[in-house]
Amino acid sequence: MAAVAQTLHPQPTAAAPGLAPQAYEGVDIFRAEHVRKAFKAPDGTDLLILDDMNMHLREGEILVLLGRSGSGKSTLLRMLAGLIPSSDGTLLHRGRPIDGPVPGLAMVFQSFALFPWLTVLQNVELGLEALKVPPAERRQRALAAIDLIGLDGFESAYPRELSGGMRQRVGFARALVINPDVLLMDEPFSALDVLTSETLRTDLLDLWAERKIPTRGILLVSHNIEEAVLMADRILILGSNPGRVRADIPVQLPQPRDRESQDFRDLVEHIYGIMTARPAASVNVAQRGAISIGHRLPHVSMNQIAGLLEELASLEQGSGNSRISLPELAEDMHFSVDDLFPLIEAVELLGFAQVLEGDIELTPAGRVFVEADVQERKALFARHLIDRVPLAARIRAVLDERHNHLAPGARFRNELEDHFSEEEAERVLDTAIDWGRYAEVYAYDDNADVFSLENPGEDEAEGLAA
Repeated sequence: MAAVAQTLHPQPTAAAPGLAPQAYEGVDIFRAEHVRKAFKAPDGTDLLILDDMNMHLREGEILVLLGRSGSGKSTLLRMLAGLIPSSDGTLLHRGRPIDGPVPGLAMVFQSFALFPWLTVLQNVELGLEALKVPPAERRQRALAAIDLIGLDGFESAYPRELSGGMRQRVGFARALVINPDVLLMDEPFSALDVLTSETLRTDLLDLWAERKIPTRGILLVSHNIEEAVLMADRILILGSNPGRVRADIPVQLPQPRDRESQDFRDLVEHIYGIMTARPAASVNVAQRGAISIGHRLPHVSMNQIAGLLEELASLEQGSGNSRISLPELAEDMHFSVDDLFPLIEAVELLGFAQVLEGDIELTPAGRVFVEADVQERKALFARHLIDRVPLAARIRAVLDERHNHLAPGARFRNELEDHFSEEEAERVLDTAIDWGRYAEVYAYDDNADVFSLENPGEDEAEGLAA
């Protein structure tokens, strides 16, 4: 293996032999200062993805960007790589402004992005070929990378012959073969099964700790809290819509890390608490009684909401404790952050559960809902929907005011587009439709794009058009 590492990295490193990556300190590989990123929406308005983003990647550390979908993690990664520009602020690589693709950088993506008509060896050689490395050296370095990443013997195999984990190993080999100064990884384990992702994470950490790869820093995008705690020297927690740093957490647990240790579990629970806490400046418009539809509804169905409430009641009964740990809930339901957090947001918004310091518990209304029959659930949900969800209250109020009790969906869609992108406005309205139908607060005809107080018939839809 020493010969393989020497082939991959023929130049001596700045560290003394045997020193861990953490021995490099004080040098920033990347720095972002007050960075803002906005994209143009189809209607010409700015869609803000990142706002006042401040971060840095130190030499010798693994930094994990942790956040939900919509927090701008992948956008930030591509900006640091020099693939897309910022809208405002300062982006630096080793003290120099980033104004194009950053040299000495390799990326690993969630999708394996292999060329199916090329063998493993040919896929790994591609980056070296682009760098105009001579064929003999190219082959030697590619073989060394394949051996290093544990695919020796599969050089002549095609991607279709490999499992998902093996294909991702090819992705790692392709990244490492160019001797990258920094490795950027965009959720590289999320498309793999649990056992395969665990093995790949462990192998990468071993290569990193033993200095068998030349990389001086790793920046990993993730939405998996346990993965972040397993791998990171430091975790940046990003808020969403727009993305900005909510917390910068050093992880001082020794490697290899024990998932079952109390320190590990405490840190996981602490991060859950941060990610589920409402920002101090945030005001829930439903709770303050203002009728505004500019509240982003989580895109979850009524079946999912009912399932979560029933699961909470079951865990409460089994443990005898009204407060359920969020990590325990996620593990029990086999949910990732992107699965669980929208559900938690929904039941909090509706007043059926509340989150307290990384735990969740049913409210009295939530317990009533769980114990109720179908019609009682509908009636309770209807009351909470109108009282706590401004968009639903708005739709119902418009229908009540109109003499024919009909309203086009476009009316509310247009109002939502004052707050969201066209795509997000559609998602928010879809959620309001699903919840309102369940509660029988209003009905919606998808073919005619018409809201009504009853299931609209053809004549009603024609009357609206007239």
